[in-house]
Amino acid sequence: MSTVIPGELHVANDVLADMVGHAAAECYGVVGMTAPTNVPGIAKILPTSRLRRGVVVEAVEGGIHVDLYVVMEYGTNINTVSQNLVDQVSFVLKEYARVPLAGVDVHVQGVKVRK
Repeated sequence: MSTVIPGELHVANDVLADMVGHAAAECYGVVGMTAPTNVPGIAKILPTSRLRRGVVVEAVEGGIHVDLYVVMEYGTNINTVSQNLVDQVSFVLKEYARVPLAGVDVHVQGVKVRK
C-alpha cells in the first residue's frame, strides 16, 4: 500500500556527501578519498569516517553537481574506474536520495599500490 504524504523533503548536502563518499569507496579501483587541494603531488587518503571531505556537493540550476576527489589503484584503467564511479554515484543519488543530478566530475588526485 502506497501512501502519498504532501510536502517537500530537503536533504542536507552533508548527507548527500556521505552517501556519495561511501558509494565511491566501494567501487573497484578506488583506494580512497582525498580532500581537494591546490598543491600538486600531495594527496592524503581520508579515513572512512571522513569521506565527506573528499566530496563537494553543490546545488545548481539543473539539480545537484558532485565533485569526487579520489586516489586510484595502480594498474587499473583510470577511464573505466572513473566511469564506474560516475555510474555508481548517479545510481545512489537518483535511487536512494531521489535528487535530480546535474553532473558528476571525478578528480584523480593520485595513484597508489594497494597493499
